Amino acid sequence: MSQARYPAIATVRAAAAEVHRGQLRLADRTFACALGRNGISADKREGDGATPAGRLGLVEVLYRADRVDRPVAELPVRAIRRDDGWCDDPADPQYNRLVKLPLAASHERLWLEEDAYDMLVVLDWNLATPVAGKGSAIFLHVASYGYGPTAGCVALASADLRELLAAGVGALEVVERA
Repeated sequence: MSQARYPAIATVRAAAAEVHRGQLRLADRTFACALGRNGISADKREGDGATPAGRLGLVEVLYRADRVDRPVAELPVRAIRRDDGWCDDPADPQYNRLVKLPLAASHERLWLEEDAYDMLVVLDWNLATPVAGKGSAIFLHVASYGYGPTAGCVALASADLRELLAAGVGALEVVERA
């Protein structure tokens, strides 16, 4: 990803009181966000419930065209299909990849009844050459009511996610609590 094309970097930090709640800051704006149920970790592992620390590039936007309008973004944008999934099985060669369902290996379905994946951004965590067990399906997506914990993603209110995408954010700098 070219920093010249996507210059803005948003910073994500856990809140002081609850590890699964955080703040995302972009310039002079601060947004509430949800984090993994076990907070932020510099040693992310598959299934640990933590959001990985580090710089996570925004790669691609996926959205439910039957539910929401196409997001405005400088990133590639495509509609989620009913048979889209994401492989989270470290033993599978398609680990941490977009896959077509059905799939025998463990996976997440992207076409959900709830609205979490009505709009999501694939984050550049363990993507280029996935390391088995280092974590998969790390997204920026729509937060649940009350900003409940995620399985390791960062989640924002839908309107805030749209604002972030329209601002041309190219990366999240996820910082462990000091």
